[in-house]
Amino acid sequence: MCQLTSSPFTVILGCMSSSNNRSVSRRDFLKLAGLGLGAMAFRPLTSRPGIHSRNNAILLPDFPQADLLGRNCTADTNLSGGKIELKVRPDVNSALVRDVYRDEVFPWLKEVSAENIDFNLPNQRWVETPEGYIHSLYLQPCRNLPNTPFSALPEGRGFWAEVTVPYVDLYMDNPSPASGWMRDHVAYGLQPRLYYSQIMWIDNIRVMDSGTIQYHVNERYGNPGDLFWAEGAAFRPLTDEDVSPINPEVAPATKKIIVNLSYQTLTCKEGDHEVYFCRVSTGVQEGSTPLGDLAVWRKAISIRMGANTVASSYDLPGISWTTLISGEGVAIHAATSHNDFGTVRSHGCVNCKPEDAKWIFRWSQPTVPLEPGNLEWHDWSSGSTHVIVEDTF
Repeated sequence: MCQLTSSPFTVILGCMSSSNNRSVSRRDFLKLAGLGLGAMAFRPLTSRPGIHSRNNAILLPDFPQADLLGRNCTADTNLSGGKIELKVRPDVNSALVRDVYRDEVFPWLKEVSAENIDFNLPNQRWVETPEGYIHSLYLQPCRNLPNTPFSALPEGRGFWAEVTVPYVDLYMDNPSPASGWMRDHVAYGLQPRLYYSQIMWIDNIRVMDSGTIQYHVNERYGNPGDLFWAEGAAFRPLTDEDVSPINPEVAPATKKIIVNLSYQTLTCKEGDHEVYFCRVSTGVQEGSTPLGDLAVWRKAISIRMGANTVASSYDLPGISWTTLISGEGVAIHAATSHNDFGTVRSHGCVNCKPEDAKWIFRWSQPTVPLEPGNLEWHDWSSGSTHVIVEDTF
């Protein structure tokens, strides 16, 4: 079962001095944030590991060139693992091409059905890559959409930003690891990273002598103390449009979310009319996702979440589009650590694809503004979307 880690924690740092740092107005900030990805379609940023470009140096890896990519995400919550198999055919019994390791990224050519059913797995979808086939549950769908970073904070204030590349390396800015997540990375000798669609709080910007622009990466809610620097080109600043409410004219009392544990589905209804449907992943252990008529009581654009039980433990930053539905910390939220929606996978939360979690976040009531990006209330009977968790079987 998920737990929120401590109370809100915020660090706002002033701009570091730089010869080309200047204040950015909120109007210019929103305009640039809205146009950033479109501009990149015509003037893409390119980079190679460890090599700066002449103009606006960045250190993002040279990801494959394809509209859709797939990242090996199996090590996200199990740092000692991460090895998966690349097969000649979409068949678990097919010949092995090679082993694939943590965070390898492939062009996602198309998704196909298994040639022979593996009765040990509900998921029979495979992804075709230029080298062979990988079971889809191991690959996070992602894109490579680097951004033109800002050289100064807009009006000297922090902002929410979403990772728009397969992954970005983090470089710790505190003397020793403060979270279990970072201690695990140190113990296994692994580079800490954020992944496509994760959202973090940016509270400082620095321009390096090489020309690289780096963002100071923080967690606005639930940070136990870890702070990082990362390449600014990996992040797209969120705008008011990202949190604009969906169907706000509909009476809040008529909105209802139904989570079916038997079928691993989520349905959004306005009265008797279904307006959204998606597959989800709920708790593996019986009872970890509570049954009953629940209600949304807190929403956060991004928050740290963790669990510590007899069966397992985890501690993860940047859980985006979080809609909490029970006091024990169970939430509907985006998941980047698997692509196995429609199958039980979680510690109790309702895992969704990031795009599904974002839609639910915007549609459910009450709405949450970009600033502060977090809202908590206790009057469930007034304006809160009800969430019915049921088990058909």
